[in-house]
Amino acid sequence: MARITHALFESASGYAVFQTKLTDDIAARSAAVQQSISDLAKFNKIVELVSFLPFKSAAQALENANDVSEGILNDHLKSVLELSLSKTSKKTPVLLAISDPTLGKSIKDGVNVNCDASEEAQEIIRGIRLHASKLLQGLQEDDLTKAQLGLGHSYSRSKLKFNVNRVDNMIIQAIALLDQLDKDVNLFSMRMREWYGYHFPELVRIVPDNHQYARVAQLIGDKDTLDEEKLPELAAILDDDSTRAQNILDAARGSMGSSLSDIDMLNISAFATRVVSISEYRKSLVSYLSEKMNVVAPSLTALLGERIGARLISHAGSLTNLSKYPASTVQILGAEKALFRALKTKGNTPKYGLIYHSTFIGRAGPKHKGRISRFLANKCSIASRIDCYSDNPTPKFGEALREQVEERLNFFETGAAPSKNADAMRKVLQDLALEDEEDDDEPMPLTTLEPSPKKKKEKKRKSEAMEVDGEEEPAPKKVKLSKEEKKALKKAAKAEAIAAAPEGKPEKKKKDKKVKT
Repeated sequence: MARITHALFESASGYAVFQTKLTDDIAARSAAVQQSISDLAKFNKIVELVSFLPFKSAAQALENANDVSEGILNDHLKSVLELSLSKTSKKTPVLLAISDPTLGKSIKDGVNVNCDASEEAQEIIRGIRLHASKLLQGLQEDDLTKAQLGLGHSYSRSKLKFNVNRVDNMIIQAIALLDQLDKDVNLFSMRMREWYGYHFPELVRIVPDNHQYARVAQLIGDKDTLDEEKLPELAAILDDDSTRAQNILDAARGSMGSSLSDIDMLNISAFATRVVSISEYRKSLVSYLSEKMNVVAPSLTALLGERIGARLISHAGSLTNLSKYPASTVQILGAEKALFRALKTKGNTPKYGLIYHSTFIGRAGPKHKGRISRFLANKCSIASRIDCYSDNPTPKFGEALREQVEERLNFFETGAAPSKNADAMRKVLQDLALEDEEDDDEPMPLTTLEPSPKKKKEKKRKSEAMEVDGEEEPAPKKVKLSKEEKKALKKAAKAEAIAAAPEGKPEKKKKDKKVKT
């Protein structure tokens, strides 16, 4: 077993290379090493500092930390190892103790130094980390702690900054908040109706909308104070419906509700104000989500809409994860509970999940819901991949896919043949090429979707050439022969071959057969 000769220590301040001593004892007794690690006097006999090269700036420290975390051999680390370690030979072998095996492969390829990440190597590095402030020259006890704290903050910020899903996170949070607001608005509106209905019960029948009901209750307040002066404002709340405003006034004058005290009416009006503010914030959140979806996933938005597309992205975790899913997974995304229950009970698996809320499935007949959901999931998978991997996302692909789904619905009803996917995509690419003058000279994207009638033409040409060369009609279909007829044909073929071949060749064939057997 090779013994460890050196150890690499990556710190927030720089790279340090130590030379290990008493390595035979280290390899033989790891328990003794663990006891000697805590004692600095004993650990000084095990390792000796060879070189320590600190980082020049915080940016260089962050760059090296990112490279080490990804297992990349940085130029700075490569120069440290080349200067500190001698060349490996049979007489003086070098075995470097490291903490990350992935980095060890890069060091082996870049510097040709063997690396070890075993338990003994980890114990040595643990001891160096424990006594780093005293082993590294020119450092105080607080210097290493401050460097680790600063590098930790910058490293975390860089990981968050370069997160590929950071735009998707806005959509995920927005759709989650929107679903929560829908529940809250419905709950608060129901509470508002029950609370204010004790004072003015007839208003529920005249104003069924939750948002309008809260605004009307906020405007009216005490029903006894309602008069003709408030009719224009009341009509404006009810979408300029003066008839309903007059009906509210008539109902208020003959209402059967009980009167409330000033403090009760004050609380009701304050609650109505809160419900109205939540409803208005919900509308602004819907517009924000629509804007984000049109920027991040325009094709998926054009195909399914903002709400369903955002729910698919949220359930998958990101647009990248959604693009990696096959169409069969997208089809039942959101129905995992029903799927596992069906697999457990050996029943029928679900046909759709979140895409059930799409208008296409609602418009399809009961017999065709499963087929249209499978077709729609296929188009969703295509749209998500276009949005994820295209440089300039555009909603035109989603509109083309939406037209294909419409044609498939029409096919179920009338039997009209729908267009092919390749033709629809080629048409969109041609439209984009016409709009962008810079892409006119690059017809490469158009050649990727060529139909395949050329193969048929080549086959026809080959068959025509065969007919010209042989000047014979195409061979008839093969007829099944019995075993005796097959044996007779084989004997006749052998006899013809022996008669046609020159002398000596049949014997060679027999010898070859014997060797093969």
